[in-house]
Amino acid sequence: MGALDYLSNFCDTVSVTTSTIKRSKRKAMQTVEIKVRMDCDGCERRVRNAVTSLKGVKSVEVNRKQSRVIVSGYVDPNKVLKRVKSTGKVRAQFWPYVEQHLVYYPYAYGAYDRRAPSGFVRNVMQTASSNNHQDENLVSLFSDDNVNACSIM
Repeated sequence: MGALDYLSNFCDTVSVTTSTIKRSKRKAMQTVEIKVRMDCDGCERRVRNAVTSLKGVKSVEVNRKQSRVIVSGYVDPNKVLKRVKSTGKVRAQFWPYVEQHLVYYPYAYGAYDRRAPSGFVRNVMQTASSNNHQDENLVSLFSDDNVNACSIM
C-alpha cells in the first residue's frame, strides 16, 4: 500500500487554467481525536454515521465510556470537528487529554481534570527551569565559595 501511495504522488491530476498550473495534493494520513459527550446508542450511531460519510475516512472508533471519537484517514481535523458538531453535539472539542504516564508533571497545577477519564490528565506545559533558578540562588547563597556566607548565617 505504501508503494502505491508513493507512486500516486507522481500521477496527481494536473488542471491547467489561464497561465497557472495547479496540482491537487492529497491530504496526509492523520488521526483525529475528539471529545464528544454521548449518552445513548442513538448518539453514538449519529456521530459514527456522520463521520464515516466524510470523504477520506478510513476508520472510526467510538468509545462512549470515555466520550471519545478517533477518526483515521486523509481528512482535515477541522472538517471532522465541524461534522461532529453538526449532529447536535455543539460542545464537541479536540481531545485535550494525554495519558498520565506520558506527562512529566502529572500533578502540576491545571493538569488534573475531574472530567478526564481515568489514567488521563491535561497536557500542561510547565517549565522546571524557573523553580531550579531559585534553588540555585539559595544554594549559591550558602556555599563555601560565597565570601559573604558567614555574615548571612
